[in-house]
Amino acid sequence: MHILSLLSKKSSGQARSRRTVRAIAPLLVSLSVWCGMLPGSIARAQTAPPELRTLLAEIDAAANNRKLKQLMRFYDKNFTNSDGLNRSSMQRVLKQLWSSSPQLEYSTEILSWKENGEELILETVTQITGVREMAGRQMNLNSTIRSRQRFADGKLVQQDILAERTLLTSGTNPPTLEMRLPEQVKVNQRYNLDVIVREPLEDDLLMGSLIEEPIRPDNHFKPATADLELISAGGIFKQGVAPGLSDNRWVSAVFVRGGGITMITQRLRIVP
Repeated sequence: MHILSLLSKKSSGQARSRRTVRAIAPLLVSLSVWCGMLPGSIARAQTAPPELRTLLAEIDAAANNRKLKQLMRFYDKNFTNSDGLNRSSMQRVLKQLWSSSPQLEYSTEILSWKENGEELILETVTQITGVREMAGRQMNLNSTIRSRQRFADGKLVQQDILAERTLLTSGTNPPTLEMRLPEQVKVNQRYNLDVIVREPLEDDLLMGSLIEEPIRPDNHFKPATADLELISAGGIFKQGVAPGLSDNRWVSAVFVRGGGITMITQRLRIVP
């Protein structure tokens, strides 16, 4: 069951509008890192050897220069990730993403790393910035993705995305939003979702909406429709109940004013 179907129907002071916007579910693939076996069983980011840091820079460079074949050499043929992608679908999705986002810059840092038998496990954070085309509109993009990678025999075997937040803006004066949403909740747990507009509304008309989507391999580029409502309370404030099964969801807020558009998306993980 969708999370937003369990939220209150309307915030105080809102009126239904017939305007809608078409939004693309944000795919911001966290670039993974590769390395051979390193000494030591557990290590913090500060202890990562120069060779590993150099390799990270090379991987970011391959992505920044759109060298897809070179990048895919680091993926094992049996690669899987937490969104249900395999090596083939990851390659296809990256190709689609880069075709719609001609100006993206990737920067990856190591948070921690450790050995687990003959495997190497890394936790990284990837910052992605640039410009993306959405429904014929140029959107400024800023995304942060934290993920865990598992390597075997020098190849990336598994990737789990732990946290993700993406900001898309367009126009000369887009609304400034603050989203308050936990990164993860337990099944059937109640939680609060607040999206606050930081500027005073004054006489400016503001419209907004929430979108919730399950994260699936086939909907990374599937359009989603947002029904916009007039906002007069400075934001949208909801209470939700997580579904009864583990899952990953994108929760997005879209706000439109005369000066521009802002869309903020956060990954919500539902865990046992």
